[in-house]
Amino acid sequence: MPQFTLSVPGDFERLGGRWRALESGADASFFQSWTWVGCEVAARFPDPILIESTHAGGTIALALCNRVTDWSGDTLWLGESGLPAWDSLFVEHNGPLVAATAGPDVVRGLLQTGLGRLGRRLVLSGVRSAVAATARTIPGTLESHPDRPSPYVDFNRLRAAAGDHAASLSANTRQQIRRSLRRYQTQGPIIMRRAGDVPEALAFLDDLAVLHQETWRRRNRPGAFAVPEFHRFHRALLARAIPRGEAELLHFSAGGQTIGYLYNFLWRGWVLAYQSGFAYPNADPHRKPGLTCHHLAIEAHMAEGMKGYDFLAGEARYKTSFTNAENSLSWLELGPVWRPASVEAWIRRVW
Repeated sequence: MPQFTLSVPGDFERLGGRWRALESGADASFFQSWTWVGCEVAARFPDPILIESTHAGGTIALALCNRVTDWSGDTLWLGESGLPAWDSLFVEHNGPLVAATAGPDVVRGLLQTGLGRLGRRLVLSGVRSAVAATARTIPGTLESHPDRPSPYVDFNRLRAAAGDHAASLSANTRQQIRRSLRRYQTQGPIIMRRAGDVPEALAFLDDLAVLHQETWRRRNRPGAFAVPEFHRFHRALLARAIPRGEAELLHFSAGGQTIGYLYNFLWRGWVLAYQSGFAYPNADPHRKPGLTCHHLAIEAHMAEGMKGYDFLAGEARYKTSFTNAENSLSWLELGPVWRPASVEAWIRRVW
């Protein structure tokens, strides 16, 4: 039978080695990898709690949480800090790191161990559907936010149909892309450049941040890079991920003028479109930098033999116009069935 323990990790470097060993044999997402979880780990997990499952003397599951204590008691945040600045990173495809040989009973045991003593809460943000399904079997589980779709382009499905990506798009989307490409090509050839090393990737990231912030300021919104911790984290992440081939920064230009930047994660054959910055032209509404950059990136990655292109969580028309499948991500809170939020949710369900 699996054994479950809850402890305070004393050495993050040692934990990283154990995490990598388990990660190699787990069905893990990039957001469950030590590249992501272990980045700025001491700052993001100031009061860390490690939940572990072992079987036959070996580790079969790990979950790193941060504990936040307030008037309502202890709350464990799975894969997050519970601190708004650091959680602006927006974790997705989240969940415990579980060996491929372990089943949902191990996930359930980890979650119940995290709940532990009377009154403790456990927050699960952006968890995959299998984790969400297991969590919902535990009494007191609440939906803290509605499920969000995570649309993606399944390249293998396109290959099986012997078609290219452009042929799978609607007539309207194809027209917009072709018109945009023609408009940019009047400036000169469109060039996609991938950052070749960490310093160039960091320079691309800084330029991306400027364009990203300009776009969101025009919408009277702060933008992701308005939070200093966000930029700090991703500079540190690129230093870890670029040498491992787990991230890329792409720059698109025409005639020497920037069209935009894409910041993607690369994980086990998948491209995860995480962040972007586009130079929106004022005088020509038919130039679509977002559609143009994503279209060219999708075409390039499909030609390179990747499995798919994931736009991650969130509903946006441009995402659904590109994609042919989707995942679902859930935001849940587990805790005592007698707490006010649980009672209110139960009354709503009955009503």
